[in-house]
Amino acid sequence: MQKVTIEYCKLCRWMMRAAWMGQELLTTFNEELDELSLKKGTGGVFDIYVNNQLIFSRKKAGRFPEITELKQLVRDQIAPDKSLGHSDKNR
Repeated sequence: MQKVTIEYCKLCRWMMRAAWMGQELLTTFNEELDELSLKKGTGGVFDIYVNNQLIFSRKKAGRFPEITELKQLVRDQIAPDKSLGHSDKNR
């Protein structure tokens, strides 16, 4: 079972950003993802987990992920052979 969790800061009002990124992931990985959840947090958190493993932290990176970057990070965890088309880095 492949699961993505996006934890976002509710005080910073980042729910819409988290929902949009989740929608993008569900669209791109419609066959591979079994579950996507949004989890409310505080303290400026915007962390993304695949199968409970942290793959991106806004605090550690000092920024939000670009959507193409996020798709690549998720792909590398759940479907390494999947092509992302034009949004793929040179592989």
